[in-house]
Amino acid sequence: MKLYTKISSGKFKGKRLELPSLSTTRSTKSIVKESFFNVIRDEIYSLTFIEGFGGSGVMASEAVSNGAREAIAIEKDRAAFKITQSNLASLQSPNLKAINGDSFALLPDLVNSQNGKVLLYLDPPFDIRAGFDDIYEKLVNLISQLKKEKIYMIVFEHNSDFKFGDEISAYKLVKFKKFGATSLSYFQ
Repeated sequence: MKLYTKISSGKFKGKRLELPSLSTTRSTKSIVKESFFNVIRDEIYSLTFIEGFGGSGVMASEAVSNGAREAIAIEKDRAAFKITQSNLASLQSPNLKAINGDSFALLPDLVNSQNGKVLLYLDPPFDIRAGFDDIYEKLVNLISQLKKEKIYMIVFEHNSDFKFGDEISAYKLVKFKKFGATSLSYFQ
């Protein structure tokens, strides 16, 4: 049985997107997605939105729907990536792009090569895949490889049991929002 979500705001509001298997990905809950876009909606217009660990590409799709200059979703899992491609193609927007690959390997060059500012949304699998025990250490290392002048904001969707400390010293925590087992941490 296929699972679906809908774009909740902007020019693509109501468009249905397929979700990958929940055995390999964890989809962003609607309440988390809506809260995030309520926070950044007025700031997104001139930005490139990059979604690491993209799953279905719903966050990238929602970003373009809400006026992002462009959005890129990166997904490693091949089956999930095919769904991401299909979802983005269904919106027929030249401002949406999907990349199949490892977010840790691709993000530094992708972010650092952008012409404008980037809003980076990182939603790694924190409960599902083997080998992700040190996910937050890897994310902090990834952030250290990014050119700070390219970053407008970094938002982490993460397990609420984890709190970022001083590891991301180049950025300041500007907002934190908890949604049960999931939280969003906003850094600028």
